[in-house]
Amino acid sequence: MITTAHSLLTAEWAADVQVLETAIREFDAKHELTSDCRVVMFEVPRDRTLHVNVTHSQKTKPVAGWSGPGSVPGGFVNNRTFGAMRPARIARHIREMVFAVPA
Repeated sequence: MITTAHSLLTAEWAADVQVLETAIREFDAKHELTSDCRVVMFEVPRDRTLHVNVTHSQKTKPVAGWSGPGSVPGGFVNNRTFGAMRPARIARHIREMVFAVPA
């Protein structure tokens, strides 16, 4: 199962995040996951990029462009920031991390 959440401080990423959440729901319908996964999109004060955390219940192999994994209470988190990039391309990067191979 893939769950999503977001915490935006401004409206700058609001439309893109809606598109991304729709795309992520479609990931769940089209592919089988090896572990539960949570995607959180958020902004940080004074930083214009979109931050994305992908947390798996099981550790995964590294995916290019993503930092981590870090151990958190819910599993293992990887993160990445996105700047001026089309939502479809951001969605592809998120999909790569969501379906990362277990370690």
